Amino acid sequence: MTADAFQFEAYRPALLGHCYRMLGSTFDADDAVQETMIRAWRGYDRFDGRASLKSWLYRIATNVCLDELNKRSRRAHPIEEGSPAPGAPPLEALTQQSSSHWVEPIPDADIAATDAGPDEKASLRQSIRLAFVAALQKLPPKQRAALLMAEVLECPVVEVAETLDTSVASVNSALQRARSSLAKRSVDQPADLTPSQRRMLERYVAAFESYDVHSLVGLMKQEVTFCMPPYSLWMQGPQDVQTWMLGLGSGCRGSRLISTFASGWPAFAQYRPNPAGGHKPWALIVLELAADQIAGVNSFLDVDRLFPRFGLPLELAPQ
Repeated sequence: MTADAFQFEAYRPALLGHCYRMLGSTFDADDAVQETMIRAWRGYDRFDGRASLKSWLYRIATNVCLDELNKRSRRAHPIEEGSPAPGAPPLEALTQQSSSHWVEPIPDADIAATDAGPDEKASLRQSIRLAFVAALQKLPPKQRAALLMAEVLECPVVEVAETLDTSVASVNSALQRARSSLAKRSVDQPADLTPSQRRMLERYVAAFESYDVHSLVGLMKQEVTFCMPPYSLWMQGPQDVQTWMLGLGSGCRGSRLISTFASGWPAFAQYRPNPAGGHKPWALIVLELAADQIAGVNSFLDVDRLFPRFGLPLELAPQ
């Protein structure tokens, strides 16, 4: 690998975070970053150094993402679609969409190895949270790119205009519309867990593994949301979550949890009991927090793809 290739690789975590915000998918972001590296390598002889190498790579990555977005529809989050279901929906209500329909989580560790300072790292972690990324997907692609480059990457508007091959006036107009659309989607919450949140998460794990559902839902806000991509169904409120967990969801009794971090939030790999012994993967649970309560439970069931991507084991031996 040449020195230039090593330079490119140093920016991979930052580029991955940018492509994830643009595309809403860890796997699509992986592909986009790889395509960015290929284009950068092929075009390096045309890099004139007027902008930094980092800015040049971001420009390539943005255009790679825009090319991809021209080929497909936006990704969504279940709670953005339809109304909440009751806590005891019939089996026929469990309709699925393909994995390409939903926003997917990303491992925090994959974007952590950047040269950013602590404050910038905290801001970048906030900007990969599920609600924010899902809201971004509702913006037209160029508005999305303009907002991310100007607000998250803090690129000058002139540079954004050059990247998007448009005028400064057009970028300013796009930014105004994008900011208006996202005005209610605040990501200004602490990026690091507080001591009280850590204690609450310890109680969450204890309650889940003992399947003390009453204690579990007692950690949730009254407005808590609960969803299980790839299912379209979602629920709202502790009572409906409890009804679900004691009904169709009761197969989770006896589960074990392994802690991780995903999309800027605490997350848990859930393993359900395996009749053959040990435990098998069931879901990647991403929790959204508000103060020291749970505001959202996102159980991603696509474990065949997600667990290897997060470096999680595909089985747990008997305890």
